[in-house]
Amino acid sequence: MKETYTEVPTYVFLGFLEGGKTTFIQDTLEDKRFFDGEKTLLLVCEEGEAEYDKERFASKDKDDVVIVPVEDEETLTPEFLGDLQKKYDFGKVIVEYNGVWGIDALFGSIPEEWAVAQIMTLFDAETFLNYNQNMRQLVYEKIQVSDMVVFNRFKVGGDVMPFHKVVRAISRQCEIVYEDKEGRVKMDDIVDPLPFDVNAPIVEISDRDFAIWYADLSDDVKKYVGKMVKFKGMVAHDRKLPQTEVAIGRYIMQCCQADIQFYGMISKSKTPVEFKDKDWVTVTGVIGFAYHKAYGGKGPVMEIKALEAAEAPEEQVATFY
Repeated sequence: MKETYTEVPTYVFLGFLEGGKTTFIQDTLEDKRFFDGEKTLLLVCEEGEAEYDKERFASKDKDDVVIVPVEDEETLTPEFLGDLQKKYDFGKVIVEYNGVWGIDALFGSIPEEWAVAQIMTLFDAETFLNYNQNMRQLVYEKIQVSDMVVFNRFKVGGDVMPFHKVVRAISRQCEIVYEDKEGRVKMDDIVDPLPFDVNAPIVEISDRDFAIWYADLSDDVKKYVGKMVKFKGMVAHDRKLPQTEVAIGRYIMQCCQADIQFYGMISKSKTPVEFKDKDWVTVTGVIGFAYHKAYGGKGPVMEIKALEAAEAPEEQVATFY
């Protein structure tokens, strides 16, 4: 008999030390609308200057919020988190995550019944650009998974574009919020037009725009279903696939040399593809969305209409410039 369970809403707060996570969570727990009679587990993975004041929590019983400190990354295991669930029988989870721990340690350990309801990243606007310059990988992985990015202590009248551009180069979907020292909030409403026309009869992707296009495709693949697309990429064969199916794509650098990976789309031809691995081609095809074993689920699958040899682009690794 299959085991059934009740989903536990889980709210994850990311960001560096002094980014405002503790203050935001404290404010949330002081709002009586957050409580519905169930216990809340608060996992504290980082200790900053601000501390939690349980006396100000809006719950009727101050023991309704169970605060559990986590001092090292290795503690976060499925067994540890599962034991907490059994011990406290809580109905919600809030995670204040450590800013220098890899997020895979958390998301790889979350029990199946913990349903991630929201991921929010909070940055100190006064230090963010320095963090982005010196700890780019950590900044990238936080923004990449976030539903909302909040810049605290934002200077009144300050230029939002440097912050906006960093976030939008990583995610076109998450919300961006700027909050000044007085608590006044401004939503980012800047519209970023794509550098290609998704409504053209053939959506032509320039060499320079490949990374942006692939990110947009990944964020909203249904936007492209049924559309004819033309781009330059490398061929990648898989022995497990028939000769009529290949991946066509490019190496993309998300933020630094260490994270360069090949991103390709399964492409189907009516005849065997004669091009070899790493051959550069220009492909034109219609994008669909279907299950494919190479993805282990549904993903973009292109029906090739034209395929021809091409010269390698000047910059062979695509970036978000």
